[in-house]
Amino acid sequence: MPAKSSSSADGSNGRVVWNHSTHIDGLIPVLKELATYPGIKTITPGVIGRVRSRPSPLRIKISVPIRGGFKLNARKGTSVQEVFVVGDCDRAELEDALAAALKKRG
Repeated sequence: MPAKSSSSADGSNGRVVWNHSTHIDGLIPVLKELATYPGIKTITPGVIGRVRSRPSPLRIKISVPIRGGFKLNARKGTSVQEVFVVGDCDRAELEDALAAALKKRG
């Protein structure tokens, strides 16, 4: 089964690839907003895990650089999900875009 994706009709924005049927609650709208920022080509949510911590609102942090982009960790409550962002932006640009997307959608 091919992965679902969402992107604009003219292809000017990045796209969100849906490889998994489950996502952290509230994550997809933030990722769709993040995909509209310049320099971001592809956003792929990864595996979901469990963490021992107090329940918390949705937070997304840049974890480590990967080839062509960055790995992010999204946390909400006791769940954590990896998110892979591929594009031409540097860490500072991605942090700014992520903060704006969280503010707008969060």
